[in-house]
Amino acid sequence: MKVIEELRAILASEAKLLALIKQELLEMKEKYPSPRRTEIVAAAGEFRMEDVVPNEGCVITVSHLGFIKRTRVADYRSQKRGGKGVIGAETYDEDFVEHLFTASTHDYILFLTNTGQCHAKKVYDTPEGTRASKGKSVSSFLRLAEGEKIAAMICVKNLDDTTHHLVMATRNGVTKKTALSDYGNAVREGGLRGIKLEEGDILVGCVMTNGANEIILVSYKGQAVRFNEEGLRDQGRDTVGVTGMRFKLPGDYVKAIEVCDPASRLLVAREDGIGKRTLFEEYRLTSRGGTGVIAIDLPEDGSVNVAGALSLHEDDEVMLLTAKGQSIRTRVREIRETGRGAKGVRLVTLEPGDKLLSIARIVETEEEALLGTADTPTPA
Repeated sequence: MKVIEELRAILASEAKLLALIKQELLEMKEKYPSPRRTEIVAAAGEFRMEDVVPNEGCVITVSHLGFIKRTRVADYRSQKRGGKGVIGAETYDEDFVEHLFTASTHDYILFLTNTGQCHAKKVYDTPEGTRASKGKSVSSFLRLAEGEKIAAMICVKNLDDTTHHLVMATRNGVTKKTALSDYGNAVREGGLRGIKLEEGDILVGCVMTNGANEIILVSYKGQAVRFNEEGLRDQGRDTVGVTGMRFKLPGDYVKAIEVCDPASRLLVAREDGIGKRTLFEEYRLTSRGGTGVIAIDLPEDGSVNVAGALSLHEDDEVMLLTAKGQSIRTRVREIRETGRGAKGVRLVTLEPGDKLLSIARIVETEEEALLGTADTPTPA
């Protein structure tokens, strides 16, 4: 009761409180007599997030169903077991990693949507997750409108880069080249308009180029146009663009855009499971705006069209997604390379009434590689 009464007296009297503080500070001074080593100065300026977020490596993974997460590189390398394992021929409700890239937390990710909006996010803003976590929906992360979907994602070091360009392609064959530095303000809430779309048109893809790359557009009806990006002049961000591909067949539209890479091959797949892997040089280099050459033969009755087209390396793997929800995973090297004039090879045998909807590149995660190696019998 004496202690309580004493404490209440201190709290009730400012003089007693200050006297006690002074006494305790003097005791601290005697206990710690060494001079202060730190220097207290006025703030030099405003703090930015970069000042408090360490610039460290991380891994960004985006799944086919649209879930994104960021994982520290250290965590990514340390996990050796307990992963999901190799995905087999199952329904793709299981989801799989479609995009994976390493980046620094201070880098930017550009998200371009089918409505032509461009969102730029710092890597450290990306939802952090563990190796086992699903991640967060990209749509909720970017607050996309209903029906708005991601058409392309590009990771860049900085947005004031004047040496690189973004080349976009729309469903109606419009292409537009814009300097990457024009998207510096895409970090604001809601992003910026990346391309001005005409009525009824949507953005189907976007690639980053160095100013001297070659671009290829593949259409739904099996045509392909390969042209040098020098034929595209830099345009402002909020412009429509120019004609990249014309269509000679009714109902045709652009299905895919890719940068021609001499080390890769172009895989074009039909809805009936036939596909063809061909050198980019097989496609005649023309100027933009042409109708193109045949990328893959299709039936004249229009019953079968192109399901997708991808630029793939020999060591890549690809997932074939069907209308009935089946997913077939295959190694690219197992798809025989052919000339442009060849009929192609069977990628997958489909059930009656089923058709190939799309193809997607698979990124094999580290635990999958380890489990795949473990499953392979060691030669005697």
